[in-house]
Amino acid sequence: MLGNLYDRALAGERCWIRHEDGSVHGLPVHRWLGRQISDRTFDQAVVGLCDGPTIDLGCGPGRLVVNLMQRGIPALGVDQSATAVDLARLKGAAALRRDVFAPLPGAGRWSTVLLADGNVGLGGDPRRVLRRAGELLHSGGSCVTEFDRATAGVVSRWVRLESSRTIGPWFRWASVGIDGARRLADEVGLTVTGVHPIGNRVLATLTST
Repeated sequence: MLGNLYDRALAGERCWIRHEDGSVHGLPVHRWLGRQISDRTFDQAVVGLCDGPTIDLGCGPGRLVVNLMQRGIPALGVDQSATAVDLARLKGAAALRRDVFAPLPGAGRWSTVLLADGNVGLGGDPRRVLRRAGELLHSGGSCVTEFDRATAGVVSRWVRLESSRTIGPWFRWASVGIDGARRLADEVGLTVTGVHPIGNRVLATLTST
């Protein structure tokens, strides 16, 4: 199962992601765990854009939630992976094991929704993800979203996780280029109020009106 392979990758098993065209890419597990020194500038930039109580959708092992809490910003992480949530809690992060589309605490009252590490592409449907972000925000709140500098528009594809022992099921995932941010935002009732390049990565702030 997908969750099992993801959990096992977080626990140290070597896993990778295969795309429907046959290409294979490693999973950035060290980044998710906050062990990549080169990514700390990016993480600091993400946290610096979060204003007020923040919910991190697809929080993984909770590195950004921990950083937010260390800065005195109330924060909650949400992830479907039991291993990710356990790791986040071990670090002192507040985290729930839940589908991001399920009922969540504080809906309509969050100041910031965080979608980092490509999570705008969850389920291959970035419009649904951003609509969900809008439902969680209060009026004037912002969704801090990472987009892909190397992708043009929205590319939704089938992918699966694999290891030397297990092949997971195919599932949909999307890559969303920064060039498509304004159109997507308009379609779901948000407004792009800032674009923030950080090294070879890029964030945008999408504000609820």
